[in-house]
Amino acid sequence: MEINRGHAVVPDLATGQEPEVVKAVYAQKGQGSPYAGSPILDIITEKQLKTCVHCGLCLSYCPTYKATGLEADSPRGRVYQIRGLASGEIPQDDPDLRLHLGLCLGCRACETACPSAVPYGALLEAARAQLKPTSETERALRKATLGFLFMQPWAMQTAGFGLRLYQKSGLRKLVQRSGLLKILPGKLNEKEQMLPDAQGGLLKAKLPHVTPAHSPTRYRVAFLTGCIQDELFRGTNAATVSVLARNGCEVVLPTQQHCCGALHAHVGERDNARVLARQNIEAFEATGADYYVVNASGCGATLKEYHHLLHDDPAYAERAARFVDKMRDFGELLVEIGFTPPLGTYHARVTYQDACHMKHGQKVFNQPRQLIKALPGVELVEMKDSDWCCGSAGIYNVLQPVMANEVLSWKTENIKNTYAEIVVASNPGCAIQIAYGMNKAGRPVEVLHLAELLERAYQAQ
Repeated sequence: MEINRGHAVVPDLATGQEPEVVKAVYAQKGQGSPYAGSPILDIITEKQLKTCVHCGLCLSYCPTYKATGLEADSPRGRVYQIRGLASGEIPQDDPDLRLHLGLCLGCRACETACPSAVPYGALLEAARAQLKPTSETERALRKATLGFLFMQPWAMQTAGFGLRLYQKSGLRKLVQRSGLLKILPGKLNEKEQMLPDAQGGLLKAKLPHVTPAHSPTRYRVAFLTGCIQDELFRGTNAATVSVLARNGCEVVLPTQQHCCGALHAHVGERDNARVLARQNIEAFEATGADYYVVNASGCGATLKEYHHLLHDDPAYAERAARFVDKMRDFGELLVEIGFTPPLGTYHARVTYQDACHMKHGQKVFNQPRQLIKALPGVELVEMKDSDWCCGSAGIYNVLQPVMANEVLSWKTENIKNTYAEIVVASNPGCAIQIAYGMNKAGRPVEVLHLAELLERAYQAQ
């Protein structure tokens, strides 16, 4: 693949700017920036667009490049295509562009590997914001989910109740025995098998608005319960609140909190993502908390980027920056404030899955391991490529099942080789995907959130 057309100038890596001599040559030729006027620059800067020098050090870290071997499915190949989109050389409706950008997991492992600090996640989201749905079906589905379901907490709660009713009433077993899912289109049988068993009973166990600290209160913490997390993993949320309280935190649940907007931002629905960001900023500010905490890595990565999302909003830019300063992942916060290990012993062989948006998005890597190693009786066994994507990637496993299953097969093999009894995965998508993959591989394993493991160890006292 050609990677340098006449205007694709390599920037000065110290400043990210074009050398003065290049600007002079452009001026002499009467040329301006090839990206001038591109709507992509409403989201990212030209400096960010030009940071990649196509060195190729990202290639061995990219799951889709490993699977296909195609330059167009590598990070630098996609950056090249995004530049083409920004300059107008590649049209928005180009099918190859949509194919290769759509196949990206958005895992951001290339960001961790990149010596030039290319903000690949921001580039990808900026490009996808220009690629609107092309079919009526896709437009209707996006409007129903991202435009309604994830925008209205009551709608998500209703959907969660419907799912629990389907699972807890016996209807799920009846449908599975009927064989109906096998004959319906869209591989519904495989997708239905991905559904995790919702924690708890038909009705969610109510979490108190304020949970006092077990010991003298050291901090007041506001907790984002999430949408999918709260509907399917209410037990995980309860464990999160309990562990925080055991470590001197008074935990408050903001009453007007909404979806974090991660799914919206990832597919380019930035207007809705901004609406949700503003609502959450207001809800969390009202708590007067010292810290804001989240226990889902995908949500956390987006919450920590609210200042980028709202950078040009005069009413919210500074508030977003203050919001981000207070935001912490659950495990990150425990290490920062000083973790109090349990007194009892809980025996278990555990391996840890680095969620993509935990390590590559939030740069949280060592803290969860520190907490696991602090548990008496728990043996932490590192898996090979623990920071490789599991193939979940939001709803990627639904939209791109072939590639998702290929990536998942690498993960399940590495988990099996640890002989662990428990896999710790601090993201609901990872937990669902890994449990599905291990069951499919004939090696069921217990998948727990870090908070659940810590709470179980505390209860062993």
